[in-house]
Amino acid sequence: MPQDSPLAYSLSQMEEGWRWCVYDEDGVTVADGADLTRDAAEAAVALTLRWPPAQRRVFA
Repeated sequence: MPQDSPLAYSLSQMEEGWRWCVYDEDGVTVADGADLTRDAAEAAVALTLRWPPAQRRVFA
């Protein structure tokens, strides 16, 4: 994946916190997680979007 590949993300409110997911241009999940607050989830997404592609987790 080239460094300038577009990424998308989603935030979903759960019963106890927020779930987030970052996707590549093919819709493949490259990173995800959950946090107690929306601010923390948004910060995790922002950090993930800044990671070089080689450091992103890839899920099958």
